[in-house]
Amino acid sequence: MQYQEILDQLPSLADPRAVEGMARYGINPDRAYGVSIPNLRRIAGKAGKDHELAGELWSSGIHEARILASMVEDPGKVTEEHMNRWAADFNSWDLCDQCCNNLFRKTPFAHSKALEWSSCEEEFVKRAAFALMASLAVHDKGAPDTAFTKFLPLIERESSDSRNYVKKAVNWALRQIGKRNRGLNGPAVELADKLRQSDLKAARWIGSDAYRELTSDAVKSRLAP
Repeated sequence: MQYQEILDQLPSLADPRAVEGMARYGINPDRAYGVSIPNLRRIAGKAGKDHELAGELWSSGIHEARILASMVEDPGKVTEEHMNRWAADFNSWDLCDQCCNNLFRKTPFAHSKALEWSSCEEEFVKRAAFALMASLAVHDKGAPDTAFTKFLPLIERESSDSRNYVKKAVNWALRQIGKRNRGLNGPAVELADKLRQSDLKAARWIGSDAYRELTSDAVKSRLAP
C-alpha cells in the first residue's frame, strides 16, 4: 500500500465516539480519527515492512498513522537516532506503548535505550524506558536474568516520579520482570516490599500494587523455574 492510499483510507475507518473516549482515557485526541488497533493491523498486514512508508506515516503527525508506522517499520533499519527522534514526538501513552511493543523492543538497541531513557525528564520518553523494560521482560525470551536485574535499580530510582504515566510504567516494568521467572520474582518482590514502605506516595503505590500481584498464588503457580 502507498502512503496516500493509507491516508485516504483512515477517515473511512474513523470512529468519532472513539476519539471522544480517547480524551477520557488520557490519550491525546489531536489529529486522531479513532481507528481501532485491529483495523490498523489489517492495513499493516497489507502494507508489509516498508522503511520509507513508515517514515512518511510518522511525518504525517496523524495519531493512527504514527501507530501504523511502528507496525510497518523494519526493525533492522532502525537506528538509535531514529528511536530518539520518534520518542521525542510521543504525546500520549498509547503511541508510546504501541511503538515500544511493535518496534523498539525488536531493535538491537532496546536494552540500552531503556537504560538511557530512564533518566530523561520528558514524561513520555521516560515512560518509553519502562514500557520497553516491561515489553522485553515478556518477549525477549533469550535474554539472561542479568539483563533484567540491571533494571531494578532504575525502577527504584524513578519510583519517586509521581507523574501518572511514568508511575504506571515503572509499576508495569517491575511487575513484568517479577513475572518472567522464579529467579527474577524474588528480587522483584524484595524491591516491591521496600517500595511499599517508602515515605513517598508514588513509590508506595508502585510497591504495594506490584507486591500484591507478584506474591499472589496465581503468579507463583505459573512461574517458570
